[in-house]
Amino acid sequence: MKAEIHVTLKRTVLDPQGQTIQRALVSMGHPEIVAVRQGKYFEVELAEDLDPAAARALLDQVAQDILSNPVIEDYRVELKD
Repeated sequence: MKAEIHVTLKRTVLDPQGQTIQRALVSMGHPEIVAVRQGKYFEVELAEDLDPAAARALLDQVAQDILSNPVIEDYRVELKD
């Protein structure tokens, strides 16, 4: 079983890296891009015999405790086949 974990800054947190990327894109000729938010992406492989509910619980715990900072970041877990 595979999973994807997306970690992004909360909307209330400023994203200076995203702002820098957006300004660079505009200066490179893409004025239609008005905002960029950056984040982290993780691909995780799990044991095939793991129950989907147990996998989700495990990944939620890992994302909350290790992969994200819950004070300033949100995360989303997606299980894949």
